Amino acid sequence: MIEITDLHKKYSRNFVALKGLNLLLDNRVSTIIGRNGAGKTTLLRILSTQLYPTKGTAIIEGYDIIKETRKVRSIISSIPQEAQPIGILSPMEQIKLYLIARGFTAQQAGKEARFALDELDMDEFRNSPSDTLSGGMKRKMFVAMALASNSDVIFLDEPTTGLDPLSRMEVWSAIKRLKSKIILTTHYMDEAQELSDFVAVMDQGDVISRGTIKEILKAFDGKMRAERIDGETYDIKVGNIAVKYIDKSKVDEFLRMGYDIKQVNLNDVFLTRGMNLES
Repeated sequence: MIEITDLHKKYSRNFVALKGLNLLLDNRVSTIIGRNGAGKTTLLRILSTQLYPTKGTAIIEGYDIIKETRKVRSIISSIPQEAQPIGILSPMEQIKLYLIARGFTAQQAGKEARFALDELDMDEFRNSPSDTLSGGMKRKMFVAMALASNSDVIFLDEPTTGLDPLSRMEVWSAIKRLKSKIILTTHYMDEAQELSDFVAVMDQGDVISRGTIKEILKAFDGKMRAERIDGETYDIKVGNIAVKYIDKSKVDEFLRMGYDIKQVNLNDVFLTRGMNLES
């Protein structure tokens, strides 16, 4: 369990990344979603003890991130968004070095590295130089690294950013095989819906919604999203696209008006913040 209490992070007078965040994460895959700049990466850096909060704290599996930093680090692994492999080293070599740095013996590191690469269907690439691997395979290598560490909690920050659709699916498959508790950040709503047991929606440094996908989207029960460029009927406009949330009974009417009809998803949580969907 991760219990976050009154967490603040202020970088400067004009930039506050976290604004008194309170959150309980107690599921196998908990996903923090939000637009760029919402505070997701700052939150993960604090939870993984890379950054001190301005105020507040968090308890991870019983350990305080500030008072018991060394104990926290012994039970977590963190794969940052900007992580890059050392090109001349193979996945096997990189994972072994990572595990030895964490205190594994060379024999243990080799055993766990082989197991993790096999588990994630990367055994045939284990001795290939990392700079010959595709983007998806490189990200899978980092997931294998987290798996090999046998950590209680794994932090994955934007693990599929910049990947093509097939590579993203490969990484999703790898994440699903992890047995640890996973804290994932993403701004891809389909990724959150694919992987998450619990979702916290962040905006401007705080959580604006939390729960299962079904719970978060409950406000949209019976609704569809109608979109049309330069449409005259709308709840909100995104650029020149008119967006209207309609009852399913009105789909045919809006189709005749030239609107595209789409299923609602987690993107709509951001689009409709402050709106009354009952009208």
